[in-house]
Amino acid sequence: MTDESSYERELGGQLLASVSRSFYLTLRALPKEVREPISLAYLLARTADTLADTAAVSAQLRLALLADYAGLLAQRDEAREVAWSMALERDFAPLQTDAAEARLMQRARQGLAWFWSLDEATRTLVTAVLREIISGQVLDIERFPGDGPVASLRDAAELEDYTWRVAGCVGAFWTDLCALRLPDAFVEGAVLEDLRSDGTRLGKGLQLVNILRDVAKDRALGRCYLPAEQWEKSDGESAETFLRDPGRVTPLWDHWAQVCETHLEAGARYVVQVRDGKLRYATALPLMLAWRTLARMRQTAVPGRWLGVKVSRLEVARVLAEAVTACRSEEALERWIDRVR
Repeated sequence: MTDESSYERELGGQLLASVSRSFYLTLRALPKEVREPISLAYLLARTADTLADTAAVSAQLRLALLADYAGLLAQRDEAREVAWSMALERDFAPLQTDAAEARLMQRARQGLAWFWSLDEATRTLVTAVLREIISGQVLDIERFPGDGPVASLRDAAELEDYTWRVAGCVGAFWTDLCALRLPDAFVEGAVLEDLRSDGTRLGKGLQLVNILRDVAKDRALGRCYLPAEQWEKSDGESAETFLRDPGRVTPLWDHWAQVCETHLEAGARYVVQVRDGKLRYATALPLMLAWRTLARMRQTAVPGRWLGVKVSRLEVARVLAEAVTACRSEEALERWIDRVR
């Protein structure tokens, strides 16, 4: 058995399942040609995410270790790798309330070893997407220190940029990786740049679903992703004041829900351009779950829709079954979306 297969077996099984939750369904549905690098990229991104979100560790140390992480993905350095992974195991793993995330901190060096086992072309794509994701997490720490009043993004451009960095770039990566490793991934005549654009918008739509769902949770963490330029009545008005007024939050939430919907529509366009059956199914799953979540939030009265609305396990199972037929044609997918809205 090759080292590559052994890495996938050791890290891409129970550990991946425990930290990826519903997205694991997508990862396991992927064709074997792309399943390993996408699974690895997800694990590496979750490592960065857990590192960034461990608020009990100083912002200074988290920023330093994120910078080290980006450097280690760009150039192999065994001594720095040992120091970095030991810091995660010593300073971060014991602070995790989720046992799976603690294991992720303890296995960080093995994740890097798996990364360096990839071929150079694939590794280059993984490096590029992780660089963007890490840059988004760095901005989060810098913008939202968490030890003061609720801070807000300034304008729509910052929100669009943020959704690109933490999710839109994944759609572009997904497209480029499939084009590289799966020659018949997309239908004949599909234009790669158009696919990258729609894939990027799909990623942004998925992230906007998270932002819209977690308004209350983010407020508790000192974060407001709804842009200040769209809600400020006067200079210096606090985000806390805005977020406590449902009458003002609702129209802005509705605006970004509509933006989210247009991104998800681009995602539907993307799905029907995928030729490979397994890949199309795997791509359709997160899109359909996002549509279902957005619809569930819209059906929930204010302020409940901001309190972490999730689809039930039964609904997830239903989407898994419905995706088999819904992603077979553009018309079938459109009918499904129209029914869910």
